[in-house]
Amino acid sequence: MAKIGAPQTSPTLPTPAQGVRWTTPIVETPGIVVLGSWIWRLTRFLVTLPFRFPVLAATVAVSFAAWWWLDWPGLAGLWATAAVASLVWWRTSPDSYRTWVTLRLLAWWRHVFVYRRHWQPVLVISGLAESYQERRYLPRIRRVTCDTWADRVRVSLVAGTSPADFETRVAELAHGFAAPSCRVIVNGPRDITLEFPRRDTLAEPLDALPVPVVPELGALHLGQREDGSPWWLRLHGTHVLVAGVTGSGKGSVIWSAIRAMLPAVADNTAQVWAVDPKRMELAYGRDLFAHYADDGESAVAVLELAVAQMQDRARRYAGKQRSHTSTTEDPFVLVVLDEVAFLTAYHPDRDVRRRAENAIATLTSQGRSVGFAVLAALQDPRKEVMNLRNLFPDKVALRLDEASQVDMILGEGARDRGANAHLIDPTLPGVGYVRVEGSPAPVRVRAAYVSDDDITAMVSAHPSCSTGGER
Repeated sequence: MAKIGAPQTSPTLPTPAQGVRWTTPIVETPGIVVLGSWIWRLTRFLVTLPFRFPVLAATVAVSFAAWWWLDWPGLAGLWATAAVASLVWWRTSPDSYRTWVTLRLLAWWRHVFVYRRHWQPVLVISGLAESYQERRYLPRIRRVTCDTWADRVRVSLVAGTSPADFETRVAELAHGFAAPSCRVIVNGPRDITLEFPRRDTLAEPLDALPVPVVPELGALHLGQREDGSPWWLRLHGTHVLVAGVTGSGKGSVIWSAIRAMLPAVADNTAQVWAVDPKRMELAYGRDLFAHYADDGESAVAVLELAVAQMQDRARRYAGKQRSHTSTTEDPFVLVVLDEVAFLTAYHPDRDVRRRAENAIATLTSQGRSVGFAVLAALQDPRKEVMNLRNLFPDKVALRLDEASQVDMILGEGARDRGANAHLIDPTLPGVGYVRVEGSPAPVRVRAAYVSDDDITAMVSAHPSCSTGGER
């Protein structure tokens, strides 16, 4: 009860703009609990060590046994024998030695001194660390493996995150771990693999590949993938759009495809029809083509002829067969359109543009099942220049001007998955990213360079390819 005459004070209440702030209570952990936790962690580490690192544990155990039973001479003899055996293994079977010894040691080194050492700062700075109730949660490295060109870091995600969070941070991850690039591979729920190349395997140009004896139109060898494996491109049963600025290597892709299918053209089970508005890229080997056009009117005539033959073949196939097999009677027809934007956007005659666009749309929407394919190249992928992009299932993005153009060609999210075609070095023509039908992940590739001498040799070696068609 307040005394008479004592000053009266009202209780202090928070102002409307001042919220109530709760603090986490601090509880001191008894020392015995901390000591028991350390002992438990040490015991668990020692028990699981032979299972986590069996080779290391076995090496230490055998070395200790040799020293215990044979003293220091026994240990020295053991290691000398192991060194000789390792040298013999390396000389007699270098591939298996690299797989089982060199790359495993490299993976251990990269795991300990690169990824685990820099894991927390890189993920925190790049915004991939999550916080909850004043605690920070990091994705956990499960395993690091190496092959001859890249490191693969398998990661367990924090609950509530998704692979898309990493896909939007591939540039930060690549620079954070000093890698040329980074790619995210989804293995399953909360399980991804980060692929970090250690070097650029596509830095050196590729010479023209040998002409195959028996070409497979469903898998033509055009160059090399980033992992060192061959780059196979399917033409039969699909359409391919190649985009890139001047000097990016579109001609390498086109001529490598023609070179790979040359034997089929020579035995009349395949034909190449070419449209070359620049009169420079394809004119050098025009004798290889069944039909060739280099201006607007003749190009539209070639395209409409292809549509007519395609529709005639479809009428003959109706009710009898659903897929095409290349024969001399019904050969596979590849329509090559260099600088297709000349026909769809730049030609001064509106009627020519309309007819060309209708013919290309008909070929790309109806030609796959009857043996007609379109291989088109352009520099500017914008819709107002080429509004038929979605009719090409397979796409190749060479060096581009703008970052937004990557998703225009390869589809939404391609740049987030590492397809930085706008960052390709201008000194690397033929390098690009491929996205095939049914696969969301773009693949970095390089097409082989087919020189003028190679084209001349192709024409001289396969004179029967020229059918005397429309020129």
